[in-house]
Amino acid sequence: MTRQLFLFLSRQRRVRAWMETSPFARKLSRRFVAGETLEQGIAACENLRKDGFLCSLDHLGENVTSLEEAASARNAYLDALDRIGKRGLNASISLKLTQMGLDFSEQACLDNVRSLAQRARAAGTHVEIDMESTAYTDRTLDMVEKVAGECGCVRAVIQAYLFRSASDIQRMNRLGIPVRLCKGAYLEPHSAAFAKKIDVDRNYLTLMKTLLDRGVHPAIATHDERIQGEAVRYARERGLGKDKFEFQMLYGIRRDLQRRLADQGYRVRLYVPYGTAWYPYLMRRLAERPANLLFLLRNLFR
Repeated sequence: MTRQLFLFLSRQRRVRAWMETSPFARKLSRRFVAGETLEQGIAACENLRKDGFLCSLDHLGENVTSLEEAASARNAYLDALDRIGKRGLNASISLKLTQMGLDFSEQACLDNVRSLAQRARAAGTHVEIDMESTAYTDRTLDMVEKVAGECGCVRAVIQAYLFRSASDIQRMNRLGIPVRLCKGAYLEPHSAAFAKKIDVDRNYLTLMKTLLDRGVHPAIATHDERIQGEAVRYARERGLGKDKFEFQMLYGIRRDLQRRLADQGYRVRLYVPYGTAWYPYLMRRLAERPANLLFLLRNLFR
């Protein structure tokens, strides 16, 4: 019920408008969002690089209301990639296809993503294409496949709570496309997704092992310490080098685990969000794990 509440609140425009302009609410988000400007996002990435972390820069926003907004989002990412290249940051970008105009034109969306992938390749990095709700899964993977075939510098995101994810991972592995495996944070029908955490975790472990066995530079995206430990054990058992996969975690969440994995020599990439549209992002993180609310409040005044 708590998860449904956060997802409901994320769709309420009046609540969102108040949250995004409230000084108190901005203070609330500071732990999880690097800032509102590109410069703040880049500064966060530079600081994290000094601490031994990789980054994926996310210009917050999704479900744009026009192709003009999509073009603006594309341009923001082009600027980010230029900064990444000029400063030699070991950082990728993460984006959502609804932010690139998928709801209005698949061709325009493809053109936007293609231009970003080409710029990313020139900057020596890649594009992480986030997964959204199941209404977009097929179109997202089709676009990943098209852009990967042209540029070879994209990573797909697969959500472990979906029943279909095993076949989707097989498809990505067959095509040699890297995958970021996450648990999933959208409210899906019982016909499409596991409802119980124990089932999601079990499927995550199964899919994770498939990626470690047959995937291309997979990313294990989780804050679950038990799953991280199983990934370390399984990779060691298979003789898989620490440079053959990476862990991914969210900016500001479980810094102790982030530090521990990096100190052990593992590649750890932090998902670094920035921008003014941070409210839906924060609500989704709370919906994904309601215990994050207690964590956020506990750290608010530190």
